[in-house]
This record gives sequence, C-alpha cells and structure tokens, in this order.
Amino acid sequence: MPYNPAAVRESTFLETITHAVSASRLIWHFLIRFALYLINNSNQMKRTLALLSFFSIAQATMSQTTIPLYPDSIPNSKPVYDKESSVVGPNDSKLRIYNVTKPTLTIYEAPKEKATGTAVIVCPGGGYSGLAASHEGSDVARKFNEMGITAIVLKYRLPNDTTMINKEYGPLQDAQQALLVVRQRAAEWGIKKGQVGIMGFSAGGHLVSTTGTHFGRNYITNTIPKGSIKKSPLRPDFLILIYPVINFSDSLAHKGSRTRLLGENPSAEKIREYSNDLQVTAATPPTFLVHAKDDKTVLWQNSQQFYEALQKHKVPAEVYYYEKGGHGFGMNNKTSEVKWMDLLEQWMRKNKWLK
Repeated sequence: MPYNPAAVRESTFLETITHAVSASRLIWHFLIRFALYLINNSNQMKRTLALLSFFSIAQATMSQTTIPLYPDSIPNSKPVYDKESSVVGPNDSKLRIYNVTKPTLTIYEAPKEKATGTAVIVCPGGGYSGLAASHEGSDVARKFNEMGITAIVLKYRLPNDTTMINKEYGPLQDAQQALLVVRQRAAEWGIKKGQVGIMGFSAGGHLVSTTGTHFGRNYITNTIPKGSIKKSPLRPDFLILIYPVINFSDSLAHKGSRTRLLGENPSAEKIREYSNDLQVTAATPPTFLVHAKDDKTVLWQNSQQFYEALQKHKVPAEVYYYEKGGHGFGMNNKTSEVKWMDLLEQWMRKNKWLK
C-alpha cells in the first residue's frame, strides 16, 4: 500500500486524533495507513465516509490496553534487532504482522454492564510466519465484547532460529505466559480465574491445541508443576479451534507450519509430540471446533481427528463443519448463512461460561 507523507501533513484530522487518543503503536499504524489509503484512492464522498469510519474505530481503541507479555527479559530469546513489521493488504485491508520478537497482550475489557467474568485469549493464525491480526484478532475481540467476554489478543513470537534458542518452544511459552498473566490480573480486569479460555485460528489453532494438551509442563521455566494437573494455572478452561492445524503427519500436516516450528526434517518423535490429536487425555479442556470441508490449506480432517480423540477420552466437545468456505474466512464464511460465532455463544452458554 503506498505511503504518502504529503497526505499526512495535509490531514490535520488524522494528526489531531493521533495525538489526542492514546493507543498502541500497532493499532494506530493500521488505522492511519488504512485511512490514508482510502483518502488517496477514493472520491470525496468515500473520503468523508473513510474519516468517519476512522473516527469510530479511534474511539473504540480508547478502551484497549496493550502491555508487554513479559515484565522483564523474554525467555528463550537471542539479542537481536527488532524487525517487526506490519502490512495492510491492498485488496482485503487486513492487517498482518511479521517478525514478532517482542510479544504483547492487548486487552479488550468487556463493558461493565455486560461483563460475565469470562475471558478468551485470542491467537491469530498465519502459518507461524505471520499473524492475521485484524480478522483473526481485533475483530474477534470486539465481537466477544458484545457477548460480555473480555478478550485478550496475544501477539506471540514466531518461531525463528535467528531470534530464539529453541524455536519450537517460543510460541508455546508465550501462550502459557498469557494464561498466567490473565489469571494473575484477573481481579483487575474483572475476570474469573476459572473461566479463562483460549482460541486459535489455523496455525494459531495449532498453538492453542498444543497449549491445551501440553500443560503438564511449564515450558517457560522448563519444570513440571506439582499438584493436580486439572488445577494447573497453565491449563485453559476451554479451547476454541477455528480451521486449526492439528496433526503434523505427512498426510495431514500444513507443511509450512510444521517446517517453521520443527524444521525441514523433524524426527518421527517430534512429529508425534506436536500432533495434538495424539496428545489428548481426559484432562484436555472442553473444545469447540469449526472447519470447512473444502479447506485445501489445512485439511478438515485435522479437526475431525482432534474431535474424535476428545470423544474417545470423554472430553466435552462440539464441532461444526461447513461444506464450503475454504480457509481463513475469520468470523464470516460468505458461503453460508450460519454464523459460527452464534453457535459458539450457544455452546458457551450451555457450559455456563455465559449466562
């Protein structure tokens, strides 16, 4: 998307709002570039609508807070320059983030009059090479707010040998740390510690299914916690998996995700360790899954095998399959009138996470 410095100088509206409202650098980077694109490529009417839309979104950012995931040093990291970048798609206006080395949490607190005490940590997808930060992140968080749920978007580190000592652990460390932080600050954010779930899209779904099956070990400290595994603060209370990467076998794997996490030639042992349908136990949290059967990027059998493993171990689970929709549709599968977020809300009410 072209960046026009002259347009920035000329738009006192954008300058005023940018200085008047305190928001995260990432959110404003997206908003400003999106507004400038519309202004520079639209007629007068569309420009006006673009500015109104920008102002509406700007107001929404005032209730968001972005914090570092780790208060001090980041575990399992090498000292490197911060090369994080973000791109707004020229055709779909979706924000994607790359080269994440400094993970953060962005908290979208539920309105007090609607708040249920339930929280969901949201992990965008992107094949472990980037993060689909808007349609699988911030957009979903705002929808959760409408349901009375506090949403926390996790900007997790992307596996990279240059930036990490052991890249296979990096994303999982961040997901576990997110659970610990949310529970530690639950009272501050109006959250009940026993109502904290985690959601993932695509490769973010692999991260979430790993988090939901590997909580017997603390990957941040490399220790085995004592006590009941079901009461571990590293165990999510529920999982939400949307067109998730689950199995790393040659027949089912999303090869790009597997390669970025485990390398070009992972051992059979590692493939099994991170094929999360093979790691399900009776302690795995209740799970809601969505997949389209014509998904050519991440085969729908990934969800099927995880669901069947949950059933085998008598873990409460629900799955919804679209006949069409492909991959990466976010909250809106344009081929169907069925809104899976509505089905998710019903499932959460049935399980008492919503009232």
